[in-house]
Amino acid sequence: MIIGLTGENCAGKSTIADYLMKKGFYYYSLSDIIREEVRIEGKAVTRENLIRKGNELREKFGPGILGSKLAQKIQDDKNYAIDSIRNPAEVEELRKLGRFFLFHVTADAEVRFERIRSRDREEDPRTFDAFMEIEKLEMENAEKTKQNLKGTFALADKKIVNDGDLNELHDMVDRNLASVSDKFRISRPSWDDYFMGIAKVVASRSNCVKRKVAAVIVKDKRIISTGYNGTPRGTRNCAEGGCPRCNSFTESGKNLEECLCSHGEENAIVQASYHGISIKDSTIYTTFSPCLLCTKMIINAGIKEVVYNVDYPMGETPLMLLRDGGVKVRQHKIE
Repeated sequence: MIIGLTGENCAGKSTIADYLMKKGFYYYSLSDIIREEVRIEGKAVTRENLIRKGNELREKFGPGILGSKLAQKIQDDKNYAIDSIRNPAEVEELRKLGRFFLFHVTADAEVRFERIRSRDREEDPRTFDAFMEIEKLEMENAEKTKQNLKGTFALADKKIVNDGDLNELHDMVDRNLASVSDKFRISRPSWDDYFMGIAKVVASRSNCVKRKVAAVIVKDKRIISTGYNGTPRGTRNCAEGGCPRCNSFTESGKNLEECLCSHGEENAIVQASYHGISIKDSTIYTTFSPCLLCTKMIINAGIKEVVYNVDYPMGETPLMLLRDGGVKVRQHKIE
Protein backbone atom coordinates (compact mmCIF):
# COMPACT_ATOMS: atom_id res chain seq x y z
CA MET A 1 0.00 0.00 0.00
CA ILE A 2 1.13 3.54 -0.76
CA ILE A 3 -0.52 6.31 1.26
CA GLY A 4 -0.12 9.80 -0.15
CA LEU A 5 -0.55 12.75 2.19
CA THR A 6 -1.70 16.17 1.09
CA GLY A 7 -3.07 19.09 3.06
CA GLU A 8 -2.62 22.63 4.23
CA ASN A 9 0.36 23.77 6.27
CA CYS A 10 0.36 22.37 9.84
CA ALA A 11 -2.72 20.21 9.19
CA GLY A 12 -0.92 17.17 10.62
CA LYS A 13 0.60 15.39 7.63
CA SER A 14 3.97 14.85 9.34
CA THR A 15 2.26 13.55 12.47
CA ILE A 16 0.37 10.99 10.40
CA ALA A 17 3.55 10.08 8.53
CA ASP A 18 5.30 9.43 11.87
CA TYR A 19 2.40 7.22 12.95
CA LEU A 20 2.52 5.26 9.68
CA MET A 21 6.27 4.75 10.05
CA LYS A 22 5.62 3.16 13.44
CA LYS A 23 3.39 0.72 11.56
CA GLY A 24 6.27 -0.21 9.26
CA PHE A 25 5.64 2.23 6.40
CA TYR A 26 8.67 3.62 4.56
CA TYR A 27 8.62 7.41 4.33
CA TYR A 28 9.30 9.72 1.41
CA SER A 29 8.53 13.38 0.88
CA LEU A 30 8.30 15.09 -2.49
CA SER A 31 9.73 18.15 -0.76
CA ASP A 32 13.00 16.28 -0.15
CA ILE A 33 13.63 16.29 -3.90
CA ILE A 34 13.08 20.04 -3.97
CA ARG A 35 15.18 20.64 -0.81
CA GLU A 36 18.15 18.93 -2.42
CA GLU A 37 17.87 21.18 -5.48
CA VAL A 38 17.65 24.31 -3.28
CA ARG A 39 20.76 23.24 -1.32
CA ILE A 40 22.67 22.64 -4.57
CA GLU A 41 21.90 26.26 -5.48
CA GLY A 42 23.36 27.31 -2.12
CA LYS A 43 20.13 28.96 -0.99
CA ALA A 44 18.29 28.80 2.33
CA VAL A 45 15.67 26.08 2.61
CA THR A 46 12.68 28.37 3.22
CA ARG A 47 9.06 27.73 2.31
CA GLU A 48 9.23 30.46 -0.34
CA ASN A 49 12.36 28.95 -1.95
CA LEU A 50 10.85 25.47 -1.91
CA ILE A 51 7.70 26.73 -3.65
CA ARG A 52 9.78 28.60 -6.23
CA LYS A 53 12.06 25.63 -6.96
CA GLY A 54 9.19 23.18 -7.12
CA ASN A 55 7.46 25.35 -9.69
CA GLU A 56 10.70 25.61 -11.71
CA LEU A 57 11.12 21.83 -11.81
CA ARG A 58 7.52 21.38 -12.96
CA GLU A 59 7.95 24.03 -15.67
CA LYS A 60 11.13 22.37 -16.96
CA PHE A 61 10.19 18.69 -16.73
CA GLY A 62 6.39 18.68 -16.54
CA PRO A 63 3.85 19.04 -13.68
CA GLY A 64 4.18 15.42 -12.55
CA ILE A 65 7.99 15.34 -12.36
CA LEU A 66 8.24 15.00 -8.57
CA GLY A 67 5.78 12.11 -8.54
CA SER A 68 7.53 10.30 -11.40
CA LYS A 69 10.97 10.74 -9.78
CA LEU A 70 9.72 9.29 -6.54
CA ALA A 71 7.82 6.44 -8.24
CA GLN A 72 11.18 5.10 -9.44
CA LYS A 73 12.19 4.47 -5.81
CA ILE A 74 9.08 2.49 -4.85
CA GLN A 75 9.45 -1.28 -4.34
CA ASP A 76 6.60 -3.76 -4.65
CA ASP A 77 7.13 -5.49 -1.30
CA LYS A 78 6.88 -2.45 0.99
CA ASN A 79 4.25 -0.04 2.34
CA TYR A 80 4.98 3.66 1.84
CA ALA A 81 3.85 7.01 3.21
CA ILE A 82 4.47 9.86 0.77
CA ASP A 83 4.20 13.44 2.02
CA SER A 84 4.05 16.91 0.39
CA ILE A 85 1.91 16.08 -2.65
CA ARG A 86 0.87 19.47 -4.02
CA ASN A 87 -0.05 19.07 -7.66
CA PRO A 88 -2.75 16.90 -9.34
CA ALA A 89 -0.22 15.62 -11.88
CA GLU A 90 1.89 14.20 -9.04
CA VAL A 91 -1.16 12.23 -7.92
CA GLU A 92 -1.63 10.91 -11.46
CA GLU A 93 1.97 9.72 -11.61
CA LEU A 94 1.73 7.93 -8.26
CA ARG A 95 -1.61 6.34 -9.15
CA LYS A 96 0.17 4.54 -11.99
CA LEU A 97 1.77 2.37 -9.30
CA GLY A 98 -1.64 0.77 -8.77
CA ARG A 99 -1.84 0.66 -4.95
CA PHE A 100 -1.89 4.35 -4.18
CA PHE A 101 -4.47 6.10 -1.92
CA LEU A 102 -4.46 9.83 -1.28
CA PHE A 103 -5.42 11.16 2.18
CA HIS A 104 -6.35 14.84 2.49
CA VAL A 105 -5.38 16.05 5.98
CA THR A 106 -6.98 19.30 7.07
CA ALA A 107 -7.87 21.47 10.07
CA ASP A 108 -9.32 24.91 10.73
CA ALA A 109 -6.98 27.76 9.74
CA GLU A 110 -6.94 29.16 13.30
CA VAL A 111 -5.93 25.77 14.70
CA ARG A 112 -3.16 25.40 12.14
CA PHE A 113 -1.84 28.91 12.77
CA GLU A 114 -1.58 28.18 16.51
CA ARG A 115 0.39 25.03 15.67
CA ILE A 116 2.79 26.94 13.45
CA ARG A 117 3.27 29.55 16.20
CA SER A 118 4.00 26.89 18.80
CA ARG A 119 6.75 25.28 16.69
CA ASP A 120 8.40 28.75 16.42
CA ARG A 121 10.60 28.29 13.37
CA GLU A 122 12.46 31.39 12.21
CA GLU A 123 11.13 31.16 8.64
CA ASP A 124 7.47 30.76 9.67
CA PRO A 125 4.98 33.64 9.24
CA ARG A 126 4.41 35.66 12.42
CA THR A 127 0.87 36.89 11.78
CA PHE A 128 -2.34 35.15 10.78
CA ASP A 129 -2.65 37.41 7.70
CA ALA A 130 0.84 36.47 6.52
CA PHE A 131 0.05 32.80 7.17
CA MET A 132 -3.11 33.00 5.05
CA GLU A 133 -1.33 34.94 2.28
CA ILE A 134 1.24 32.14 1.86
CA GLU A 135 -1.55 29.57 1.85
CA LYS A 136 -3.41 31.51 -0.83
CA LEU A 137 -0.37 31.30 -3.12
CA GLU A 138 -0.27 27.51 -2.72
CA MET A 139 -3.98 26.82 -2.93
CA GLU A 140 -4.88 27.34 -6.57
CA ASN A 141 -3.11 28.24 -9.81
CA ALA A 142 -4.32 28.33 -13.39
CA GLU A 143 -0.90 27.16 -14.59
CA LYS A 144 -0.53 23.37 -14.42
CA THR A 145 3.12 23.62 -13.42
CA LYS A 146 2.37 25.58 -10.23
CA GLN A 147 1.29 24.26 -6.85
CA ASN A 148 -2.42 23.53 -6.83
CA LEU A 149 -3.52 22.25 -3.45
CA LYS A 150 -7.20 22.74 -4.16
CA GLY A 151 -7.03 20.56 -7.27
CA THR A 152 -4.96 17.98 -5.37
CA PHE A 153 -7.46 17.83 -2.50
CA ALA A 154 -10.22 17.12 -5.01
CA LEU A 155 -8.46 13.88 -5.98
CA ALA A 156 -8.25 12.57 -2.39
CA ASP A 157 -9.66 9.13 -1.59
CA LYS A 158 -10.13 10.02 2.08
CA LYS A 159 -10.37 13.19 4.16
CA ILE A 160 -9.05 13.42 7.72
CA VAL A 161 -10.08 16.44 9.83
CA ASN A 162 -7.38 16.85 12.47
CA ASP A 163 -9.01 19.17 15.02
CA GLY A 164 -8.87 16.80 18.01
CA ASP A 165 -6.19 15.14 20.11
CA LEU A 166 -3.51 12.67 19.02
CA ASN A 167 -5.54 9.60 19.99
CA GLU A 168 -8.44 10.74 17.83
CA LEU A 169 -6.10 11.37 14.90
CA HIS A 170 -4.58 7.90 15.21
CA ASP A 171 -8.06 6.36 15.34
CA MET A 172 -9.06 8.21 12.16
CA VAL A 173 -5.91 7.00 10.39
CA ASP A 174 -6.63 3.41 11.47
CA ARG A 175 -10.22 3.61 10.24
CA ASN A 176 -9.17 5.03 6.89
CA LEU A 177 -6.44 2.43 6.42
CA ALA A 178 -8.98 -0.30 7.19
CA SER A 179 -11.44 1.19 4.70
CA VAL A 180 -8.96 0.94 1.80
CA SER A 181 -7.36 -2.39 2.70
CA ASP A 182 -8.56 -5.43 4.64
CA LYS A 183 -4.95 -6.02 5.70
CA PHE A 184 -5.28 -3.04 8.05
CA ARG A 185 -8.72 -3.89 9.35
CA ILE A 186 -8.42 -4.16 13.13
CA SER A 187 -11.27 -5.74 15.02
CA ARG A 188 -11.77 -3.66 18.14
CA PRO A 189 -14.66 -1.71 19.67
CA SER A 190 -15.29 1.96 19.00
CA TRP A 191 -14.81 4.35 21.93
CA ASP A 192 -18.59 4.43 22.44
CA ASP A 193 -18.81 0.63 22.46
CA TYR A 194 -15.81 0.45 24.78
CA PHE A 195 -17.08 2.87 27.43
CA MET A 196 -20.69 1.68 27.25
CA GLY A 197 -19.49 -1.91 27.59
CA ILE A 198 -17.53 -0.94 30.70
CA ALA A 199 -20.64 0.80 32.09
CA LYS A 200 -22.58 -2.45 31.67
CA VAL A 201 -19.87 -4.34 33.55
CA VAL A 202 -19.94 -1.71 36.31
CA ALA A 203 -23.73 -2.22 36.54
CA SER A 204 -23.13 -5.84 37.51
CA ARG A 205 -21.82 -4.54 40.87
CA SER A 206 -25.18 -2.94 41.67
CA ASN A 207 -26.89 -4.22 44.82
CA CYS A 208 -30.35 -2.92 43.79
CA VAL A 209 -32.98 -5.66 43.51
CA LYS A 210 -35.13 -3.76 40.97
CA ARG A 211 -32.79 -2.50 38.27
CA LYS A 212 -29.02 -2.53 37.78
CA VAL A 213 -27.79 0.80 36.45
CA ALA A 214 -24.30 2.24 36.13
CA ALA A 215 -22.46 5.25 34.76
CA VAL A 216 -18.90 5.89 33.62
CA ILE A 217 -17.50 9.44 33.46
CA VAL A 218 -14.87 9.94 30.76
CA LYS A 219 -12.51 12.81 30.00
CA ASP A 220 -9.91 12.86 27.22
CA LYS A 221 -10.73 9.21 26.46
CA ARG A 222 -9.88 8.23 30.06
CA ILE A 223 -12.26 6.97 32.75
CA ILE A 224 -12.15 9.31 35.75
CA SER A 225 -15.11 7.98 37.79
CA THR A 226 -17.64 5.17 37.87
CA GLY A 227 -20.82 4.56 39.83
CA TYR A 228 -23.61 2.02 40.13
CA ASN A 229 -26.97 2.24 41.88
CA GLY A 230 -27.47 0.98 45.39
CA THR A 231 -27.80 1.99 49.03
CA PRO A 232 -25.32 4.53 50.51
CA ARG A 233 -21.83 3.64 51.66
CA GLY A 234 -21.78 1.75 54.97
CA THR A 235 -25.51 0.92 55.02
CA ARG A 236 -27.25 -2.38 54.40
CA ASN A 237 -27.32 -3.38 50.74
CA CYS A 238 -30.60 -3.15 48.86
CA ALA A 239 -30.29 -6.85 48.03
CA GLU A 240 -30.12 -7.54 51.79
CA GLY A 241 -33.31 -5.62 52.49
CA GLY A 242 -31.64 -2.21 52.86
CA CYS A 243 -34.25 -0.37 50.74
CA PRO A 244 -37.88 -1.12 51.69
CA ARG A 245 -39.25 0.49 48.53
CA CYS A 246 -37.14 -1.61 46.16
CA ASN A 247 -37.76 -4.79 48.17
CA SER A 248 -41.52 -4.24 47.98
CA PHE A 249 -41.13 -3.94 44.18
CA THR A 250 -43.09 -0.70 44.07
CA GLU A 251 -44.31 0.27 40.61
CA SER A 252 -41.74 2.23 38.63
CA GLY A 253 -42.07 5.96 39.12
CA LYS A 254 -44.01 5.78 42.38
CA ASN A 255 -42.83 6.61 45.90
CA LEU A 256 -39.41 7.65 44.64
CA GLU A 257 -39.00 9.85 47.71
CA GLU A 258 -38.93 6.67 49.81
CA CYS A 259 -36.16 4.99 47.82
CA LEU A 260 -32.89 4.71 49.76
CA CYS A 261 -30.79 3.80 46.71
CA SER A 262 -28.54 6.30 44.97
CA HIS A 263 -28.51 6.20 41.18
CA GLY A 264 -25.51 5.24 39.05
CA GLU A 265 -24.98 8.73 37.63
CA GLU A 266 -25.37 10.24 41.10
CA ASN A 267 -22.76 7.89 42.57
CA ALA A 268 -20.31 8.51 39.71
CA ILE A 269 -20.56 12.28 40.24
CA VAL A 270 -20.33 12.01 44.04
CA GLN A 271 -17.35 9.61 43.85
CA ALA A 272 -15.46 12.10 41.71
CA SER A 273 -16.20 14.83 44.26
CA TYR A 274 -15.22 12.51 47.13
CA HIS A 275 -11.78 11.97 45.55
CA GLY A 276 -11.34 15.60 44.42
CA ILE A 277 -11.55 14.94 40.67
CA SER A 278 -12.92 17.62 38.34
CA ILE A 279 -15.56 16.35 35.91
CA LYS A 280 -16.14 19.67 34.13
CA ASP A 281 -16.41 19.20 30.33
CA SER A 282 -16.49 15.41 30.66
CA THR A 283 -18.78 12.83 29.05
CA ILE A 284 -20.96 10.46 31.06
CA TYR A 285 -21.88 7.04 29.67
CA THR A 286 -24.91 5.54 31.39
CA THR A 287 -26.78 2.29 30.87
CA PHE A 288 -30.14 4.10 31.17
CA SER A 289 -31.03 7.68 30.26
CA PRO A 290 -30.83 9.75 33.47
CA CYS A 291 -33.72 10.55 35.78
CA LEU A 292 -34.66 14.15 36.63
CA LEU A 293 -32.55 14.28 39.81
CA CYS A 294 -29.45 12.96 38.06
CA THR A 295 -30.09 15.27 35.13
CA LYS A 296 -29.90 18.32 37.40
CA MET A 297 -26.66 17.00 38.93
CA ILE A 298 -25.18 16.39 35.46
CA ILE A 299 -25.96 19.94 34.32
CA ASN A 300 -24.68 21.59 37.49
CA ALA A 301 -21.52 19.45 37.52
CA GLY A 302 -20.54 20.85 34.10
CA ILE A 303 -20.71 17.55 32.22
CA LYS A 304 -20.87 18.39 28.51
CA GLU A 305 -22.28 15.18 27.02
CA VAL A 306 -24.57 12.30 28.00
CA VAL A 307 -24.43 9.01 26.10
CA TYR A 308 -27.04 6.47 27.16
CA ASN A 309 -27.83 2.89 26.19
CA VAL A 310 -31.60 2.48 26.74
CA ASP A 311 -34.40 4.86 27.72
CA TYR A 312 -35.40 5.37 31.34
CA PRO A 313 -39.19 4.83 31.70
CA MET A 314 -39.77 8.49 32.63
CA GLY A 315 -36.93 9.98 30.66
CA GLU A 316 -38.55 12.50 28.31
CA THR A 317 -38.47 15.51 30.65
CA PRO A 318 -34.86 14.86 31.78
CA LEU A 319 -33.65 14.59 28.17
CA MET A 320 -35.41 17.83 27.29
CA LEU A 321 -33.86 19.56 30.32
CA LEU A 322 -30.38 18.32 29.39
CA ARG A 323 -30.68 19.83 25.94
CA ASP A 324 -32.05 23.08 27.38
CA GLY A 325 -29.02 23.14 29.68
CA GLY A 326 -26.63 22.93 26.73
CA VAL A 327 -25.65 19.29 27.33
CA LYS A 328 -25.19 17.17 24.22
CA VAL A 329 -27.33 14.03 24.38
CA ARG A 330 -27.20 10.94 22.20
CA GLN A 331 -28.18 7.31 22.41
CA HIS A 332 -25.69 4.52 21.73
CA LYS A 333 -27.26 1.10 22.05
CA ILE A 334 -25.31 -2.08 22.67
CA GLU A 335 -26.70 -5.47 23.62
